[in-house]
Amino acid sequence: MGIIVQNITGNTAMVIWPKMASCADSFYSIMYHPNWNSMLSSYSRKSFQKEERVPASRSSFVVENLTPLTTYIVCVTCQSANPSSDQCRVFNTLEQDPASASNTKKELALGIWLTSSVLLLIIAAILLYGCLHLLCRRRRERLQGRKGTSKQDRGKVGTSKQDRGKVGTSKQDRGKAWTKSAAYASEELSGQSQLMQDTKEKHAGGIQLATIIENPSACKEPIMPTSKSWEQVPTTGQCSAIS
Repeated sequence: MGIIVQNITGNTAMVIWPKMASCADSFYSIMYHPNWNSMLSSYSRKSFQKEERVPASRSSFVVENLTPLTTYIVCVTCQSANPSSDQCRVFNTLEQDPASASNTKKELALGIWLTSSVLLLIIAAILLYGCLHLLCRRRRERLQGRKGTSKQDRGKVGTSKQDRGKVGTSKQDRGKAWTKSAAYASEELSGQSQLMQDTKEKHAGGIQLATIIENPSACKEPIMPTSKSWEQVPTTGQCSAIS
């Protein structure tokens, strides 16, 4: 069985084999292994690191993800049978292509960038959630503080109204007391004025009587009664004043 390995690069190699009549209704098994040593390894199927199955209609396969500057053995069998020496070929991969190396670096950089972008988005989402939660909490505290202040203000307004009512009540009590004191003072003044009038009348009568008694000559002549009224003068020497 003539197996050909061509288009060898640092990471890939194309394997070509002739079609076998025994595999017309089955499949082909492509087995390969790196760092092959024929003295230490056998051609057993278990000795190979990787195995690929290909439909019987195909006669070529591209082996990928190889290591640069490495010796490989590749075998092609029918229906996963153990290979023989004539069904295998040994080849060496080349140095890594600069273009493929740059592509690999680009892919690596792209993967790192995508990973970091996802992490940054997650961190930004967490920070945004924390900020929103903090803002909502402060807003609730402000609203609660405003409600407490308004309640205190209402209590102060009620207290001031009560104080005003007490002041009005005290003013009314003062007005009533002043009215009572004024009435009492007016009553005292009227009583004193009446007492003074009575005292004046008494003193006036006593003065006239004393004058008449001191002047007995005024009583010697009889007093003629007037047309309006008259009083008898006592013979004891006392005279009464005619008003």
